[in-house]
Amino acid sequence: MEELKLYTYIAVFGTFGLYFAIAWWARAGSTSDFYVAGGGITPIQNGMAIGADWMSAASFISMAGLIAFLGYGGSVFLMGWTGGYVLLAMLLAPYMRKHGKFTVPEFISDRYYSNTARVVAVICLIIASLTYIIGQMKGVGVAFSRFLEVDYDLGLYIGMGVVWVYAVLGGMKGITYTQIAQYCVLIFAYTIPAVFISLQLTGNPIPQLGLGSTLADGSGVYLLDKLDMVVTDLGFKEYTTDNMGGTLNMFAYTLSLMIGTAGLPHVIMRFFTVPSVKAARASAGYALVFIALLYTVAPAVGAMARFNLIETIQPHGQSIDYEARPQWFKDWEKTGLLKFEDKNGDGKIQYVADKEKNEMVKVDRDIMVLANPAIANLPNWVIALVAAGGLAAALSTAAGLLLAISSAISHDLMKGILTPDLSEKGELKAGRIVMTLAILVSGYLGLNPPGFAAGTVALAFGLAASSIFPALMMGIFSKQMSGKAAVAGMISGIGVTMLYVFQHKGIMFIPGTSFLGNMEPNWFFGISPNAFGAVGALVNFAVAFAVLKVTGPAPSHIQALVENMRIPKGSGAAHAH
Repeated sequence: MEELKLYTYIAVFGTFGLYFAIAWWARAGSTSDFYVAGGGITPIQNGMAIGADWMSAASFISMAGLIAFLGYGGSVFLMGWTGGYVLLAMLLAPYMRKHGKFTVPEFISDRYYSNTARVVAVICLIIASLTYIIGQMKGVGVAFSRFLEVDYDLGLYIGMGVVWVYAVLGGMKGITYTQIAQYCVLIFAYTIPAVFISLQLTGNPIPQLGLGSTLADGSGVYLLDKLDMVVTDLGFKEYTTDNMGGTLNMFAYTLSLMIGTAGLPHVIMRFFTVPSVKAARASAGYALVFIALLYTVAPAVGAMARFNLIETIQPHGQSIDYEARPQWFKDWEKTGLLKFEDKNGDGKIQYVADKEKNEMVKVDRDIMVLANPAIANLPNWVIALVAAGGLAAALSTAAGLLLAISSAISHDLMKGILTPDLSEKGELKAGRIVMTLAILVSGYLGLNPPGFAAGTVALAFGLAASSIFPALMMGIFSKQMSGKAAVAGMISGIGVTMLYVFQHKGIMFIPGTSFLGNMEPNWFFGISPNAFGAVGALVNFAVAFAVLKVTGPAPSHIQALVENMRIPKGSGAAHAH
């Protein structure tokens, strides 16, 4: 146990030392450095930084945990988040890079020739980013509380301090270079345990292939078939069937995650850090490769974690004595994220689907990836590496989100509207003060989180999907779209989505109040709150085009600006119709 603690301290504090050193080396000296790293990042570097920014605590810690408990239904996260990246790379990033402004609200302000549009975009951005950051803070707290053996609250305070140092000091320049280091840490931390466990269970060192392989025990049974048998024996639903509340809900959920991804301001901002439109397209391609390295491993990690969990606390369907529980079980009990209650007083652990008889009264899904190496009896250095990886994932995304919030307030609200004559030095100082306040607010929300990490994150995507994505799409592909119409669309889209979510706030995640329940009778066509962003986006588009009919098109100079943004260099002059 002491050896594990030593390895963990070396891995966690060694990587933190690296991040601090990079942040100091790359500290921001100008607003251009602070917001877009001076626009001098190469496509491969930017692809790695995007990968780290993108693969948050929700991707690293929560996603495989969700797939472990949801089974096939959890694939909505893989399809939605990866598909959204393709949308972003093809439809938004190159055009916005060509326009060449620092932030999403600034683009919206220029395109819709309106300070009102800018303010509405800032509000939408802050709501979506704060909702998203709660998930990162929860991830930080979970990882620190377990591996430094401190209270969850103290773990969160430590995480807030770490983010403050390198995000406030370095701005986008410091964050970009620390995110490149964090990507390397988190990808090794995610794939090395997966390779070990895949070898253990199937004899295949490639987890993606191991998931579809036969077990290494010589039985000839496929891993997924065996997992189906194991979970159904305990009364749970088959692992390989859809349990997301039907096809429509699954489709809406995937679509909401996709267009939410393409509308997330902290990710779009990354494309302003490269020197050209060509580099923006290239960095999107590299990012997809770097992201795929983790995302294609996640289903294997989820399935193998669920299999190992059941086989250690309910081996071959037999209950084990509570006193004989494994060490990893005791360790996670200390955090309060795993709880046992001896309901029938026989001193044995019953882990079954029947709520009345199930004595595993709490198995927090966010622990699955972090506990996985210990459950599989992997070496201590692997367990320590996973701790460092989980923290790298949560901290890198938290930093990107904080920068998006900070730039929205200091650059878009203060410099753009309230105090236009603010000096560059004053703006940089304001940005740092706002980021400090954002860390305090997000820390408070992390201490009182609504739902667990990925559930909260899915909600943030719905909010971005219903407000920012349609405004950007119409801004680029509809020359006539006017400012009044876009503002009406954004307000109605995010308004409808938030109204629906708060109306069903008791059901934060998927069908039924239990994790695998039936569809709620009062849901709109059976669509769950976290999938409702897709409907909100449709409302946004519909309202915007309806208002456009009434108020008339954008002025001709704006139409010329849009056409110029869309036409490649050297293909002739743009003209308004």
